[in-house]
Amino acid sequence: MIATDLDGTLLRSDESVSPRTRDALAAATAAGAAHIVVTGRAVPWTRHILDDLGYHGLAVCGQGAQVYDAGEHRLLTSVTLDRQLAGVALAKIEAEVGPLFLAASRDGLDGDVLVGPGYAVMGALPSTPFTDASDLWTAPLNKIYIQHPKLSDDELAEAARQAAGGFVTVAMAGEGIVELLPLGLSKATGLSLAARRLGMKAADTIAFGDMPNDIPMFAWAAHGVAMANAHEELKAVADEVTSSNEEDGIATVLERLLG
Repeated sequence: MIATDLDGTLLRSDESVSPRTRDALAAATAAGAAHIVVTGRAVPWTRHILDDLGYHGLAVCGQGAQVYDAGEHRLLTSVTLDRQLAGVALAKIEAEVGPLFLAASRDGLDGDVLVGPGYAVMGALPSTPFTDASDLWTAPLNKIYIQHPKLSDDELAEAARQAAGGFVTVAMAGEGIVELLPLGLSKATGLSLAARRLGMKAADTIAFGDMPNDIPMFAWAAHGVAMANAHEELKAVADEVTSSNEEDGIATVLERLLG
């Protein structure tokens, strides 16, 4: 089983997948491997990419919260954030670092991403603005996104873990992307569920990623491959480092394995 993160890993900066990487994945699946996309993006921010790729398999979305059947456009499993615990977590974090800029991902196939004042959305992804913080809590959520006007992503993630790690899981998933998730949730959670549906095991799995939120997936898989552009925390626990997402890092490894 080949588990690939999307942003910074399978996708190039323009959100495309190179012909060489497409061919390598096609050759691997023709040889009997299963390819699973494992991404921090929730389904509404992932579906269009999978459709463009012609991807029909299972995808683990929302940092492990959702297992999605891309061929049938159907959500198979979904884990939501306890909103009361999330509110406590936010209050504890803000008590330590001051006011945060907030966004939130609502549950479901078509769940909106709500974006509050000051929060900078990475890229051109669709979102719905809000001004009243009470709007965050009116429907089930997969996650809350937090940003800080002065702290770096690493500093904010560490401060959030120290202040609220007993209430939520804190994940750092990319530039400007620090997330509060259901306690105990990770990409490994969703990947293990998807693997079970396919009759696959951790011992059968090679995983590719680029950010600290991929660390649990690397710990679960038999072999973890960090991209050259990966965060140093992920490189430190990887079994190997390949070339970057812009330089066909996934294809480089798969071509070697396929001989």
